Amino acid sequence: TVDTLGNQKKMNYALRANMTREEFIQEVTDGLAPPPMYFPLNVKMNKEGYEDIEDVLARGTQLLSPDGFEVAANETGAIVLDVRHQDDFVKGHIPRSIFIGLDGTFAPWVGALIADVAQPILLVAPEGREEEAVTRLSRVGFDQTLGILKGGFDAWKNAGKEYDSISSVSAQTLAKEYENGSIPVFDVRKSTEYLSEHVEGANNTPLDFLNDHLAEFPQDKPFYIHCAGGYRSVIAASILKSRGIHNLIDVTGGFKAISETTLPKTDYVCPSTL
Repeated sequence: TVDTLGNQKKMNYALRANMTREEFIQEVTDGLAPPPMYFPLNVKMNKEGYEDIEDVLARGTQLLSPDGFEVAANETGAIVLDVRHQDDFVKGHIPRSIFIGLDGTFAPWVGALIADVAQPILLVAPEGREEEAVTRLSRVGFDQTLGILKGGFDAWKNAGKEYDSISSVSAQTLAKEYENGSIPVFDVRKSTEYLSEHVEGANNTPLDFLNDHLAEFPQDKPFYIHCAGGYRSVIAASILKSRGIHNLIDVTGGFKAISETTLPKTDYVCPSTL
């Protein structure tokens, strides 16, 4: 695309000649989400130096038996980060583990939801993708991976360890339940997605800010949770369950699947106009 500065001054909403400096700043920053928490920490690391990637990989990719993995988690205070596909996590996972799958927008969500880049991490990863997981964490400053569960979740389960799962329903089932009762629905998409179109009566709690709004979720009755396609809602569900909120039901396929049902929805608004 090619244009002239003169034409841009005529046509560009942010280059109006009668704007003050303060108005310009307000115009171009309106609606911008805050940067991920790891951004300033990464700047600090770039200035002060960081650990050699070979050392990060050597430590991070060491395989731990289920017993060794459990001991490491208890002794170090590490987050157990499960990077498998969301469908696998829903079926079974280590209690209080956090899901952020490699096949979604992995690094941005890690940076947005894990506050401290120095946080120790233990991984549950798909076979053959262990080094990829450690590398992708390191690229956004998370160098403290302490090891990976040898044999993956199946090894944990076969060792007789305690495990958890997430209740889930189809969008069609949600439509039937919505007609019959008053079970709350929580939409964890971004506010612009929600404002564009959503289930009538649904609450909007964007995943980015979930940790700041835990009190909004019911503690004593079931509620449904969904995103656009099923990735973010499982991240949200894992966080909620790790905080002791277990009465949630994930909607498989998210709003994409919901939009194909008879569930009442708000009128569609083009996101670019919001």
